[in-house]
Amino acid sequence: MKLYPDRRPGGPFDPESWRSPLRGPWLASFLGSALLPLIVICAATGFLSQAAYNPNLGDNSVLPGSGVFNPYFFNWPTSPSWLYAVTQGLHVGCGLAAIPILLAKLWSAMPKLFEWPPIRSIAHVIERVSLALLVGGSIFVFFTGVFNIQVYYPWPFDFVSAHYYGAIVFLGALILHIAIKIPVVRRAFREQGVTKPLRDDLAHTEAEPAREESTAPVAPAGPTISRRGFVGAVGLASLGLGVMAAGQSIGGPFRKLAVLAPRGENPGSGPNGFQINKTADAAGIMTKDTGSAWRLKLEGSRTVELSRDELLAMDLSTQELPIACVEGWSTTQQWTGVPLRDLAALAGAPDGADALVESIQ
Repeated sequence: MKLYPDRRPGGPFDPESWRSPLRGPWLASFLGSALLPLIVICAATGFLSQAAYNPNLGDNSVLPGSGVFNPYFFNWPTSPSWLYAVTQGLHVGCGLAAIPILLAKLWSAMPKLFEWPPIRSIAHVIERVSLALLVGGSIFVFFTGVFNIQVYYPWPFDFVSAHYYGAIVFLGALILHIAIKIPVVRRAFREQGVTKPLRDDLAHTEAEPAREESTAPVAPAGPTISRRGFVGAVGLASLGLGVMAAGQSIGGPFRKLAVLAPRGENPGSGPNGFQINKTADAAGIMTKDTGSAWRLKLEGSRTVELSRDELLAMDLSTQELPIACVEGWSTTQQWTGVPLRDLAALAGAPDGADALVESIQ
């Protein structure tokens, strides 16, 4: 008994329905090569972002039972204070810049999703599984990341954990996909050149030779845009999104470029002139929680409770320090208060002791 009928389904399963002369191993290889550095930066800075959360605290770790499997063998440095703003700014900026290239890469490889028969051999099964995980993982990771940047969560699951595990699936599939496709990339660049197709104008744009299991069209239509024009448009879109992300990460005069920032280009002026992700009301903090009954409780070798007035009566220090958020935006603001080392001394903590801070929320 045959697993699949001899007659091929129509529509996207018909190779002749894919007619763009731009598709082929070269375009897929070129876009994939351009996408890879951005993904590597996103992966590395995402890993560092989780390290900055200090996963050894338990509840801060997205890994169940951090004592069972904890890949974080280092502590996040506290100096320079702007380090997290840089790494997370790169994470978000490169992630946004990767989206146009990712969509173009998915478009270039679309015929592979509709190959017939869907299963030809064990090697073909491995390739298709890696492709399915790669496509699904990339869409999930990048677009949940975009929703997070907009502080919008239309799903019931925890974003950080889901984003983290989705990235692991995506990166695993990507490594497998690269291993499978290295011969294809080498042949495409050897035959077509790395950048040679970008020199051809519209009149000289031709389809690549159609081979078995290739994305090159078997019945190509006439080109409506050159490969140079296509890659250029994708590159400009990628650069534009990267600049917009940099606007909210760098701030200052560059904030005007951050047209996609969730609170707009101008967060206001004055001491509170910066982005507020969640108000006290949204966080469930009532006036009674911060009024005269509020106390700061310090627990060390002895326990000390301080009211707000008692804190204000102590020696205060004013410092300029950044607020760096996981959404990629950052700002430098003045902070005035009691240095933590003075509070630790009140509680009898020795120099160099660790401090665990718990907020009302």
